[in-house]
Amino acid sequence: MITGIAHVNLTVPPGTLDHANEFYAETLGLNPTPVPELQRGRLAWFNIGQPGGQQIHVSLGTNDPTSTRHPCFKLSTIEELEAMKTRIYEHHVRGGLAAPMAADKPGRMNSGQQGKEYPNRFFARDFAGNRLEFTL
Repeated sequence: MITGIAHVNLTVPPGTLDHANEFYAETLGLNPTPVPELQRGRLAWFNIGQPGGQQIHVSLGTNDPTSTRHPCFKLSTIEELEAMKTRIYEHHVRGGLAAPMAADKPGRMNSGQQGKEYPNRFFARDFAGNRLEFTL
């Protein structure tokens, strides 16, 4: 039986793993972890929480920045959710090669479907166009 998700793989353009490290480690606060020796330079792995749990894997490839496919990251409190929204939006405004392509602005309605089923969430697109959702 399935007991959880070990990892989700996202793709970024060749030559941008450093940007992935900046965005996923510094902006989102995920913990970089070593990749297998034979895959160094082609992958970046990030732990969500403690090592041995869920991970985000970033590999080289192409994206459709209009795609609606996405992982959804869960935060513990509304305060943490709002703080993450602010961090991502500030990085978007600050710009740079690793800056998110899009980010919901704090204090504004999120860019996803609206409804009572979705009271606390927001969206962003990383520098490569991967859509990301954040919720409680």
